[in-house]
Amino acid sequence: MSSEVVEDEFEFYSKAEKYWKDVPATVDGMLGGYGHISSIDINSSRKFLQRFLRVAPRGFRSQDGPNRTGTTRALDCGAGIGRITKWLLLPLFKTVDMVDVTEDFLTKAKSYLGEEGRRVRNYFCCGLQDFSPEPNSYDVIWIQWVIGHLTDNHLSDFLKRCRAGLRPNGIVVIKDNMAQEGVIMDDVDSSVCRDLDVVRKIIRRAGLHLLAEERQENFPDEIYHVYTFAMR
Repeated sequence: MSSEVVEDEFEFYSKAEKYWKDVPATVDGMLGGYGHISSIDINSSRKFLQRFLRVAPRGFRSQDGPNRTGTTRALDCGAGIGRITKWLLLPLFKTVDMVDVTEDFLTKAKSYLGEEGRRVRNYFCCGLQDFSPEPNSYDVIWIQWVIGHLTDNHLSDFLKRCRAGLRPNGIVVIKDNMAQEGVIMDDVDSSVCRDLDVVRKIIRRAGLHLLAEERQENFPDEIYHVYTFAMR
């Protein structure tokens, strides 16, 4: 559990905010020097997400049927400068909202997103531990490489609020690093990395049902294994 490695909750959050304030507002900065994996990441995420969506993007067959997820509005959590918003969410959804704790990143996003950024309705500058998605508003809530910045209790509570933020047939997606065993503290960026069992327990605790789970392929060997979860 994160409580075993996070000794001071206030310091845990404030140290992370300070770390990200010093990170360059670039794709490479968002990915910790691994900017070259961005297209691999986005392509895998698109294929994963596509299996749930009611309306298919170009090149995919539409999957009509009950319980298909709509494409009206998405929320990008821990959005940074908008890498996922730009390449994954805006091509699939009519509108997108972004939330990130670092104001400079959201400011940069307004130029990084280009013309399509006009379809970003809201830029929320807020830590996820304090953020509440608008109820019954989102078809997809995408949470990538940010759950490590929340304690177990705050992550569970945030996922409960995400559940309330979903439109009918909406889904919450987590994509993040997974530890081999237990919970590992990273003192550099003040985050934790949990193993699969811990993450699954937190998902269940939030009252969410796991629909799919997938390991990311073709990432560098030296980084953590990355898994994607879809739930509602």
